[in-house]
Amino acid sequence: MILPERPALPGWDDLPFWREDWPALRARLAAEDGPVHPPPSRVFRALDLPPDRVRVVILGQDPYHTPGKADGLAFSIPGEFGGRLDSLGNILREVGTDTGTERRRTDLSDWAAQGVLLLNTALTVPEGRAKGHARWGWTPLVRQVIARLDHSPRAFLLWGGPARAFRPARDHHLVIESAHPSPLSAYRGFLGTRPFSRVNDWLAARGEAPVDWAGTGPARPLSPDRPAD
Repeated sequence: MILPERPALPGWDDLPFWREDWPALRARLAAEDGPVHPPPSRVFRALDLPPDRVRVVILGQDPYHTPGKADGLAFSIPGEFGGRLDSLGNILREVGTDTGTERRRTDLSDWAAQGVLLLNTALTVPEGRAKGHARWGWTPLVRQVIARLDHSPRAFLLWGGPARAFRPARDHHLVIESAHPSPLSAYRGFLGTRPFSRVNDWLAARGEAPVDWAGTGPARPLSPDRPAD
């Protein structure tokens, strides 16, 4: 997997990670001898959303490790995928239960366009090996992203143990922690938590527009794929 030396990510591209951690991680990814997901052009897709547009953070674990399933936004799946939805299936189920409106779209780029940062705690995964890159060096980037967002109130949805480890430092945020929506854990504390209405209630109390979780509006891609080196 060949990735750029310095991705163009306005608002994020001055983080210490790019100088201190990225060169070694980039070299390690380049030496990986098997397929890695998502594709190189989509690894940093979540960070196309600049800090000043982030209203809500949904933090997951790592990308889907099935070919064609990961698209660079946490939990999102391309519409043409056609396979099992797994975690996203439970998320869509909770959207329906919580908001009373069914969501059919699996591509979550409309959430990102509304200011929802869909970030994983590791941005890559080897094919067929969940959490295979979890300890490769993505943690500093995620910590620095959360720290950059900490100064202003935002809503954080931390789904699963790895996500909860990145809880923001300040107490002016809305923080909702739960089990991961994976089929292995959703029934142990994700389903029934009503995170989507709780976030919208919090945004309304702050005078902000709610997030259209059901995706009833037109699809709005966050950005095109970025070129790889």
